[in-house]
Amino acid sequence: MDTNKVKLKCSIEYTLNKIGGKWKTVILWHLGTDGTLRYSEIQRLLTGVTHKVLSRQLKELEDDGFVERRQYNTMPPKVEYSLTSKGETLMPILQHMHVWGKENWAE
Repeated sequence: MDTNKVKLKCSIEYTLNKIGGKWKTVILWHLGTDGTLRYSEIQRLLTGVTHKVLSRQLKELEDDGFVERRQYNTMPPKVEYSLTSKGETLMPILQHMHVWGKENWAE
């Protein structure tokens, strides 16, 4: 969603607009905890994500400056994804979400 076209009312709305949805926070979490990952590795970690959705989510995260995409000129082609410094600033938030989820999973 393009935040330039939507009038957001608060910073929480802005943040959720950037990293919300089913997959973005999980992608960011894995890149932050597992380090640099190839596309196929990310896809294996996200049970049920389609190629189209994963590609779109990674592209949006890259466009927003959270993820860096590095392509190597090799055969077969190799592409790796990693967090940028901006993406790394989200890790404390994601860590709190991780702890909260572990503590409340059974409810």
